[in-house]
Order: sequence, then C-alpha cells, then structure tokens
Amino acid sequence: MPETILVTGGAGYVGSHVAVALVRAGYAPVVLDNYANSTPAVLPRLRALAGYAVPAVQADVRDAEALRTVFRDYPIAAVIHCAGLKAVGESEVRPLAYYDVNVGGAIVLAQVMGEAGVAGLVFSSSASVYGEPDALPIAEDAPLRPHSVYGRTKRVVEDFLCDLARANANWRIALLRYFNPAGADPSGLLGEAARGRPNNLVPLLGKIAAGELADLTVHGGDWPTADGTGVRDYLHVQDLAEGHVAALRYLAGARGALPINLGAGRGHSVLEIVAAFERACGRRIAKTIARRRPGDVAACYADATRAAQLLQWRTTRDLDAICADAWRWQQGGGRY
Repeated sequence: MPETILVTGGAGYVGSHVAVALVRAGYAPVVLDNYANSTPAVLPRLRALAGYAVPAVQADVRDAEALRTVFRDYPIAAVIHCAGLKAVGESEVRPLAYYDVNVGGAIVLAQVMGEAGVAGLVFSSSASVYGEPDALPIAEDAPLRPHSVYGRTKRVVEDFLCDLARANANWRIALLRYFNPAGADPSGLLGEAARGRPNNLVPLLGKIAAGELADLTVHGGDWPTADGTGVRDYLHVQDLAEGHVAALRYLAGARGALPINLGAGRGHSVLEIVAAFERACGRRIAKTIARRRPGDVAACYADATRAAQLLQWRTTRDLDAICADAWRWQQGGGRY
C-alpha cells in the first residue's frame, strides 16, 4: 500500500502541485484546506491529473479536533505543511492574522502529530527568512534577517521546529526555503490563481499579455545588475513540488531538523523574465521603469548545493518552460 501523506494547504498553488507530484511518485495524498486562499474547484482538476478522487478535508490547520479526526480516519505516515498566509504586503497590515495562522497553525499541527505518533514533517518555509543577503548565492547558513512580518513568521516556525527536534529525537523535519516558484502544470489544469491583482511577476505578466491588466511597472532600472533590473531565482512549481517528494524520501533515513534551499541556483532579471514571457505568448508586453521600492534588493538567488547532495534534487525546467506553462494556464482563464 502506498504511504498516506497529509498535505495541509493542499488546494493552494504549491500544495496542489505537491499533491500531484506525490501521486506520480507512488504516494497517497490527503488534502486538508480551509479554502481561505484557494477553492474546492481545484479538486476535480486534481482528480483528472491523479486518475482518482484525492481525499480532501475542509478544515483549518489551527483546529486541533479536526486534525485529530484526519489522523484517526487516515493512516497518515508524514505531513507536508503548506498551509498559511503568504502575501508580504498584507502581512505588514495584518500581523496578528499572520502570526495566528502561520505560527499558531504550525504549533497545533505539531501537537496533533505528536499525539498521533507521526514525526515526519516537510515544512513550507521561504527564502524571505534571509532578508538582504551579505553574499550570493545564499547558502542555508546565511544570517536570517527577514524584512517582513511574513518572513518573520516563517523564521519563528523554523526556530520552533528546530527546538522541537532537539527536544525529541524522533522528529524528522525538512525546512524547505523556497525561492520564487512560478509556472503551472503543463496540462493547464493547475496554476497560480491570484485573487485580484497578482503579487508575483509571472502571473502578472500573464494578465497583462491577456489584456486583463495594463502595462508592467518595473521597480528600478538602475540596480547594479547586468541590465539594471532586479535579479531573482525562479524555479518551476513542478520542480518545487518534486523537491517536496525528494525531501520526504530523505527524511525516511534522517533525524532532526534541517533547512534546505529549493531554488534554481541562478538568477534572472525582470527584463529576462519579460523577454521569456514575450516568447511564450508571442506578443510584446508594455512596461515602464519606476523608482526602486523600499526594502527591495538588487539580487537574490540560492546556493542549491545541499538539495543536490542530500535530496538528489535539482531543477530540470528552464525559464522558457516556466513561461510557456504559465501562459497555457492563463489562456485557460488563469483561474478556477
């Protein structure tokens, strides 16, 4: 029988792709989501890609009783924790909500996992825990100086999980620090469905190319980079999802808590991303150069050596694949 894996936030952008990657790798995912930032309309898409109806439970990760019911109803072997609030700007004006959901949810989940005797956890962290880097590429031992409330909640959860693993040798925890996931399932059935104006560059380009939004505002054309625009590490969401599966396999023979970067290990500038999206959609994307935003940095990209060595994982899909799949998703409406 395949191992049953609970995916919290499994109807979200990353979580839904993780669920599909688990099925393809021979696992049996169970989705838990409260649909605060997602929709149950993703479930028929998961069924189409998985070939069967993936079990789904509507519940909040902070609801201990609901979690206990899930662990009673399913033989959960490990958990991939993707549930949480993730908008950097929103976190600055809603800090209570972010600490409640992101930190409180992780504590309740760990409590119920402990009661159930389940000690394998893959945690969806973020490269935002690093803040402005002292050096590039960014390795896992770089200082953690998050600039946002969102990033600080991720750092707090990482600290908590490390303390938990030090106190109890049974825990096996991977702290996956994502860089910039983008793209969509090549089928066009799953993708990033932002509510309102997208915060992330690639889905924003999709809306502009489709005529749903006006031109792109590029924040800063005078950064100390090759073309003057900011450089970030983009990885295909399928590569990211497969990184979770690789982490799950790694944990089978590991102990303790370990941070691991998931990134391509190289950066692309804003103008490079725009050019790749123009190739994907076959049209020009209007853009204007504006002043830099406070808090932005010139460049940020991962040292992905640890993931390659320990997980035998590296990205396999390039920038053109990211943009082609994102555009296919947008052509299907870009929403559920």
